[in-house]
Amino acid sequence: MKKLANLTRGILKENPVLVLVLGTCPTLAVSTQATNAIGMGLAATAVLVCSNIAISLLRNVIPDKVRIPCYIVVIAGFVTVVQMVVEAYAYSLYQALGIYLPLIVVNCIILGRAEMFANKNGVGDSALDGIGMGVGFTLALLAMATIREIFGNGTWFGMAIPALSENTISIMTMAPGGFVVFGLLIALVNKLTKGKAIKKTEFGCEGCPSAAACGKLKCGEAGDN
Repeated sequence: MKKLANLTRGILKENPVLVLVLGTCPTLAVSTQATNAIGMGLAATAVLVCSNIAISLLRNVIPDKVRIPCYIVVIAGFVTVVQMVVEAYAYSLYQALGIYLPLIVVNCIILGRAEMFANKNGVGDSALDGIGMGVGFTLALLAMATIREIFGNGTWFGMAIPALSENTISIMTMAPGGFVVFGLLIALVNKLTKGKAIKKTEFGCEGCPSAAACGKLKCGEAGDN
């Protein structure tokens, strides 16, 4: 049951985009087309799983004081491999994702799972956590991209939809449309979970990659110092 929970929590209860509100920048940027959303989601999932496994294996070796820089180096290595694979075998996707593909290195979802989960759990659980969070990220991207592409371009995965293709809502492909869809999906998840989806504040400073820099103060105390 624990392994199943590790695998499924990222899909809805702790969805990194719609519940934890992480990775918002690439989510809004690449969710204009379903193809781009799937590509970004798969790339991020591959990096998540590989980095979680590597960091779990190295968690007893990496000194605590330099763990964040070490995590970034590990993540950057996997991102570089994924970037080269995408460039070699899916060049059109590589061009469409642009700068957001290498920027997976600093994606809060990747670093957050390394800090909060992988460095405290075994390899198997860390791999399942990476898969679950990656699937949740991909599904959130796909949901946003589906809505924005259908109403903004009148297409889905590049295929024209009768009637809609001639009556598009161009703002859906722009930033305002992205924020509207993002907000509506967050509200939908909150409705489906009856407000019981885990909140970011429940993690405290433990889940924040910058906790070491601020002395691990609670958010409420930080403003008083």
